[in-house]
Amino acid sequence: MTAWRAGTVPVTGGFLAYHRTGGDLPPLVLSHGLTDNGLCWARMACALEAEFDVVMLDARGHGDSARPSSTEPHDPVRDITEAVEALGLVSPVMMGHSVGARATAAYANACSARIAKVILEDPPFLPLADAATSAARGQKFREEVGRLQAMSEAEIVALGRSRHPNWSPADLPAWAAAKLQVDPEAMPTYTTVWQAEIDRISVPTLLIHGDPEFGSLISPAIAAEAMSLNPRIVAARVAGAGHNVRRENFAQYLAAVQEFLRSPQHHG
Repeated sequence: MTAWRAGTVPVTGGFLAYHRTGGDLPPLVLSHGLTDNGLCWARMACALEAEFDVVMLDARGHGDSARPSSTEPHDPVRDITEAVEALGLVSPVMMGHSVGARATAAYANACSARIAKVILEDPPFLPLADAATSAARGQKFREEVGRLQAMSEAEIVALGRSRHPNWSPADLPAWAAAKLQVDPEAMPTYTTVWQAEIDRISVPTLLIHGDPEFGSLISPAIAAEAMSLNPRIVAARVAGAGHNVRRENFAQYLAAVQEFLRSPQHHG
């Protein structure tokens, strides 16, 4: 980890920060979830850096990246597209968690010819919300960010430990630091149904999820619908995990991801 590089790349109306493991290896781009930052992938990057040049992006409004514009809707797909281009990445594997997985899916749907494989960790494949529901969610998010940002990093770590007793202690420092960096306006609003963001992905895609009873957003029915819409998609359920699949059953998650990454390119 000491050799990881940090930097920024220009994107429309701002810049994205990143950390990168480096090396002459195939690129793997990681996009984090809401209120996280790129270094929330550190355990995963450590596990994969012998095989991949792992690029951990800070999404706009998160980590050290530029803040969202007050006048223009945030376009995470454009940000990812421009970051991949600016970094000169050739045929990267694209991987994301939560809203980062949703952005990764939409990017892959638009740019399949430029990528190798896709991994989606518990994306919010949910029905579109109406304007009132979206506004209420945004307000609730702003209030939650305000509560967190009134706390110290140590207090947030303690909160994380109590909320998520099954997480590895190694995951908590970056998770807590990210909460103090997130912009209160970073909550995404979706205007496209999720089904229209996966139907044209033409490379092998892994949809990895937990159990709805533990908080996973992907139910067996949603996983089945995704696979029926696109034969390139395979689903893997990680037992005993919820929305934060890799944090809640890291060993099984990593095994599923590595098996998928090492499998031949042509499947599905």
